[in-house]
Amino acid sequence: MVNSEKYEAVIGLEVHAQLNTNTKIFCGCDNQFGADANTHTCPVCLGLPGALPVLNEKAIEYAIKMGLATHCKIAPKSVFARKNYFYPDLPKGYQISQYDKPICENGWLDLATRRIRINRIHLEEDAGKSVHDESYVDQNASLIDLNRCGTPLIEIVSEPDIRQPEEAAEYMKKLRQILLYLGICDGNMEEGSLRCDANVSIRLTGDSEFGTKTELKNMNSFRNVERALTAEIERQIDVLETGGEVSQATLLWDAETNEIQVMRTKEEAHDYRYFPEPDLVPVLVSRETIDEIRANIPELPAQKVKRYQEAFSLPEYDAEVLTSDPDLANYFDAVVRLVDQPKIAGNWMMGEIMRYLNEKKLTISQFPLTAEKLAGLLKFIIDKQISGSAGKKVFEQMLQSGDDAGIIIEKLSLRQISDTAVLTDIIDTIITEHPEQVTEFRAGKEQILGFFVGQVMKASRGQANPKIVNE
Repeated sequence: MVNSEKYEAVIGLEVHAQLNTNTKIFCGCDNQFGADANTHTCPVCLGLPGALPVLNEKAIEYAIKMGLATHCKIAPKSVFARKNYFYPDLPKGYQISQYDKPICENGWLDLATRRIRINRIHLEEDAGKSVHDESYVDQNASLIDLNRCGTPLIEIVSEPDIRQPEEAAEYMKKLRQILLYLGICDGNMEEGSLRCDANVSIRLTGDSEFGTKTELKNMNSFRNVERALTAEIERQIDVLETGGEVSQATLLWDAETNEIQVMRTKEEAHDYRYFPEPDLVPVLVSRETIDEIRANIPELPAQKVKRYQEAFSLPEYDAEVLTSDPDLANYFDAVVRLVDQPKIAGNWMMGEIMRYLNEKKLTISQFPLTAEKLAGLLKFIIDKQISGSAGKKVFEQMLQSGDDAGIIIEKLSLRQISDTAVLTDIIDTIITEHPEQVTEFRAGKEQILGFFVGQVMKASRGQANPKIVNE
């Protein structure tokens, strides 16, 4: 958090999310990451003369889903335009985007601290990628990979409502979470499928006028979003405090050096010379189509958090953690359906399971135990057939062998003894073998009871139910 009572930051984010459709937005080329350079291209991607774009209907559906999930109004008519600029990885010399008539407008997303208004969500195509390869003969040259040309994007543009770098990171996390729940983007920031540009300015606290803004790019993780914004806000405060003026500029964040670099300065905004795309007709969306898409939107994170708190009586923190990833929430739901003990299931999810996933750097979808296997283990613990500590031993063995909990419990003789007749026999033996301690206990030294319980646990090889033994 930037600590300055004198100044406040004004931050707006432009978030680009690559849609995971099977094909690109205006052609039939495969839309997938990681292929050899320039192998997923065609005349449309390459901008060859005479090639005509054809709109991917699935991209429209995905954009509407995100709009509905963020409380946007869906436009019955939206229009594509040409955004003209020259860059080496943009072979057409223009980018097909939406300008004055986007598909989604006027939405919002709630953070813990405030509501962030969403100005618009619009569709556009991605550009290619410049590659700086040190192994190339001419190290001063850049290579161009056009596989990414034509990848469908939605750009989510917030209003300048964010006031702290931490809020920007939280906003990004919540957007990513919604995209994952909807299944329309994989949210991988390192691979570039979720990218963020920030417009940043500062002003005296309480002022209504905006200061001169800078545009900050190249933030490829939530941590870097927070760090970069913190650094830029502090830089702007230093400039003003030393009598200078903030200049409008486009800046790059270098995560390795934790420094901001000037990419270009500008006197005024770019003139992209937008005009309607002549090769694409307007997009018309009926009320019936919107209603059909709305009906197929799954339970979203905020709804799931509320349900976990109300139906399962889980604390807000637990509910937030368990819903942080849709696969994690689905796994939890599957376990609870089988054992009907949400708090115990949640504790195991946030404890043993997440510890294992973090150590192995895995996701829940890669977790080796099914929900049915975990539920089987939890039933033994809930029914007091094994202790909690024995359950952890069984869990470790299950991860190694893949066997069901019952098999491992029998193999390791971990089943808890709750039969009072059996326990009474053991206790009688312990009392007979330790007359001195019995005398001390009867003389009023009640803390020695722990000694007897320990002896019973030892004699039963840890299988005695400690609660019943104490009783």
